[in-house]
Amino acid sequence: MEITTERLKRCDIVAATGRIDSQTAPQLEEAFHKIIDDGRFRIVFDMSGVDFVSSAGLRAMIDAQKTCKLNNRGQVVLASVPQPIHYTLELTGFVPLFNFFDTAIKAVGSF
Repeated sequence: MEITTERLKRCDIVAATGRIDSQTAPQLEEAFHKIIDDGRFRIVFDMSGVDFVSSAGLRAMIDAQKTCKLNNRGQVVLASVPQPIHYTLELTGFVPLFNFFDTAIKAVGSF
């Protein structure tokens, strides 16, 4: 898995490619924590290049969301979520926890 981050004026974009599983989820957690530790709580997670998300990856996403939403500071929004991953989020009941956008540009515009 490869992760890139980009800092914008109103938010940060985290883009991942490949599989997010128990071996790569710590990298995703680290990317989220670096942004949050800088006092930035508006994050766009661009999932257009993600092939698979395990429970460890879902946990990293949920943990970041909880931290960002604490005291209404911000949130993690998901962009370009592939259909199989969206289906996984539906099965686990996590769809109501996130806002979804077709593209990262639309997601950035939501902040």
